[in-house]
Amino acid sequence: MAKKVLVTGASGFIGSAVVRKLLGRGREVRCYLEPGARLENLDGLDVEKVTGDVNDRDAIAGALKGCDTLYHLAAIYAIWLPDPALMYRVNVEGSKTVLWAAYKANLDKVVYTSSIAAVGASDQGPADETHEFSRRDWEEGNGYIRSKWLSELDALRFAREGLPLVVVNPAFPFGERDIAPTPTGGFIIAALKKQVPGYVNAGFCAVDVDDVAEGHVLAAEKGRVGERYILGNHNVMLRDFYKLVAEAAHVPPPKRRIPAQLALGAGWAMEKWADAKKKRPLATYKATKYTLRTHFFDNGKARRELGLPVTPLDVTIEKSVRWFRAHGYAE
Repeated sequence: MAKKVLVTGASGFIGSAVVRKLLGRGREVRCYLEPGARLENLDGLDVEKVTGDVNDRDAIAGALKGCDTLYHLAAIYAIWLPDPALMYRVNVEGSKTVLWAAYKANLDKVVYTSSIAAVGASDQGPADETHEFSRRDWEEGNGYIRSKWLSELDALRFAREGLPLVVVNPAFPFGERDIAPTPTGGFIIAALKKQVPGYVNAGFCAVDVDDVAEGHVLAAEKGRVGERYILGNHNVMLRDFYKLVAEAAHVPPPKRRIPAQLALGAGWAMEKWADAKKKRPLATYKATKYTLRTHFFDNGKARRELGLPVTPLDVTIEKSVRWFRAHGYAE
């Protein structure tokens, strides 16, 4: 009898998309969920649900019993937290706890979800999997960026010690069921609410969440142990991205190019407001500094070795706009 698959962070944006891909392949899925997690992304799905903390070694070990594959997606994706230490407890220490349990569970494959943030930015053109995270990436990075780099180092160390682990590095995902919403989903929501006063002269790498999910499953099926795979499809300048959002949403696009120093000042002010009010800001100083650099990535390895699919960016944006509006995130 086929064993089950364990997915941590299974109710989240990418996690729930991975669950759907696995169910589509006829796999039995066990979902490891944090206490109090929102579960609407799993409504109607035939899955087993287990609740536990990523730092609870016994709970993780129990959840892995009867499984042959682990997809470890559980992580905090945020540009600001009231308690910054939580990012490291979950993303770094939690990942070590989960992977140590996996190391002892004799699994066939582990897929660890990292981020393009752990690859770092290249000023010489699109970065690929060989690009090294730099001192500048560390110094300019916020807690999320630093935590994902540190946790990926741990994951690759486990692979060197014998854990059959593959790393995937998703780019900026967009699509349906972004219930949080994520910081990337916030780009679209802000545009729908006409809260984007302009754009900076920079770009990023976008990808459909369903392409990311398929990339995860393909990594388990075809990925080479100890390797990383960039799951990103569209390198796009912010100005052009907002034009696509405007076309899909029938709203005016932002037309003003914002100087870097003005953007940084606004990010600093919003972060100070967030610290005082204990409420999530639209931007922070370091998140803005990250946005001011162009983050383009080369997905050639994932296309060649995994067969990563590519959904057109305008299709992805249209899906995102419809979903956010249908679920009350914007008019």
